[in-house]
Amino acid sequence: MSHTHNQTSHTIVCVGDSLMEAGSWAEWFPEHTVINQGVSGATTADVLNNVDMIVDARPDEILLMIGTNDLGTRRTVEHLVRNVQSLMVQLRREVPGARMLLHSILPRGRDFARPIREANIHLRQFAATVHAQYLDLWPAFATEDGQIDPRFSDDALHLNAAGYEAWLAELRPALERLRDEPPMSRPIQIIASRDEYSRPS
Repeated sequence: MSHTHNQTSHTIVCVGDSLMEAGSWAEWFPEHTVINQGVSGATTADVLNNVDMIVDARPDEILLMIGTNDLGTRRTVEHLVRNVQSLMVQLRREVPGARMLLHSILPRGRDFARPIREANIHLRQFAATVHAQYLDLWPAFATEDGQIDPRFSDDALHLNAAGYEAWLAELRPALERLRDEPPMSRPIQIIASRDEYSRPS
């Protein structure tokens, strides 16, 4: 085993809910130091409250997927989006050199299709403002009527092995793209208006 990997070994912090928690990220990315901070049941507010945990891990890369539990507990799309925006602004300020990859919220049952799509539109638009990249998993995971492909989930929410394989197939090239970007050399000034959300898109 050569040591050539040492120069390219990164600390990757995985942030999210049970979907992130259940992934075998360290096994899938053995050349990197992977810290899985996914917590079953976590909402955007939970992650926002624990932002120090992410910062303290001194990540080179942050993989973030959060929000489905907000919708599951009847939080509004606006609440979800605002919290993710606040989280990402804080992370950009606290770990300016980290590369961030924001994942779209995965489809689930058909009833959730409209709010998830709406949230994802806002998340996609916001990601660029904090120099984050956005990974849109919707095309790979959603059926035509907007629910999660039954091949990938046995309960229309959590992923099975095929679901994680489908995620990895999208994530690996996204990480290559992420690493091609120069890291931020200095914190950017973000002027975020409080009504970012309600501005017509």
